[in-house]
Amino acid sequence: MSLIDDNTLTYRIALSMAPGMNITTGRHMLEAVGDVTEFFKMDEREFINRFHVSTKIANDDYRLGLLERARQEVQFISRKSIIPLWMEDDEYPTRLKVCDDAPMMLYTYGNANLDSRYMVAIVGTRNATAYGTEMVARLVRDLAQEYGRDVVIVSGLAYGIDIAAHKAALKCDIPTIAVTAHPLNTVYPAEHRSTAASIINAGGALVTEYTTSQSIHKGNFIARNRIIAALCDATIVVESDTKGGAMITARIASEYNREVFAVPGRINDRYSRGTNHLIATNRAALITNAEDLIQAMNWPKRPKQPKQQTLNLQLSPEQSRVYNYIKDHPDCMTNEIIIRLAISYSELSSILFQLEMADIIKTLPGNRYMIIQTDY
Repeated sequence: MSLIDDNTLTYRIALSMAPGMNITTGRHMLEAVGDVTEFFKMDEREFINRFHVSTKIANDDYRLGLLERARQEVQFISRKSIIPLWMEDDEYPTRLKVCDDAPMMLYTYGNANLDSRYMVAIVGTRNATAYGTEMVARLVRDLAQEYGRDVVIVSGLAYGIDIAAHKAALKCDIPTIAVTAHPLNTVYPAEHRSTAASIINAGGALVTEYTTSQSIHKGNFIARNRIIAALCDATIVVESDTKGGAMITARIASEYNREVFAVPGRINDRYSRGTNHLIATNRAALITNAEDLIQAMNWPKRPKQPKQQTLNLQLSPEQSRVYNYIKDHPDCMTNEIIIRLAISYSELSSILFQLEMADIIKTLPGNRYMIIQTDY
């Protein structure tokens, strides 16, 4: 990490907080003034003459206010061990640096590699279904098995698919990055504080462009989606209606010339309408598993190790009932199994998970299942 004095950092933060500032306008501004401190040393008359603007940013008191807010931010950063990344720093994410609307300053808490070889964004509806969360878990699990901690899962810490992606990464012991729509002195939603702490402890990171003097508002959530998209080479949408944050992220990723993928769903499911539309309009490639993603991205695969021969799992009576029903009714769905076998949803989910982990069944789109091993 490049070492800079607090005074320089203060000026950088203050400039980044000026209205309309991003990595492009910031570079143009610095080319014009030569040094970040000059932006604040000019009086109002000189500022207007040089830039031909008379907005509030030209006002001396306004710019002094930016500096005061920045000084307070530097103190907060120091107390909380937050890492500030300036747009020209070597540590500033390479993928983000080439995006015209990237922030001048980025604040990170944690140790995740923001330039990891395999950066994958997983986003979707806040109203995730069991199908959506299961698909997220499978995608993350299979990517983790292929690339280990070289793959990083990026999402927005929101309800639904976002939090499912973070939790799946934690379960698989791979890093995950939460891009927040608020400063790092809080966590929103509050219910996800424990997950945020686990992300940090597991080698991930919280990332934001916002300072503690900036309030949370609706526009922040839209703006942060561009950072999620920009940090990654691939964005996967798992469940979304035709409108929403995930669809915005997919559009932005496409505008950044990043690859966009979508997991299909049943045509009559509300939260599959968006993903199916992305696929139907060729705005996203259809994937049903990690292998589809890996092939589409042309990522190298690890040499396969020969599998050790294992003994068949001895099924319990409950597992046998579920296995036999799926075998006899190959097009059955979860709700049907629950009704026909008079079993609870939680118990069935546990049994299905056990059978899938043992490579006895495979989950298909639409909460359907396929028998892989038939010798039970």
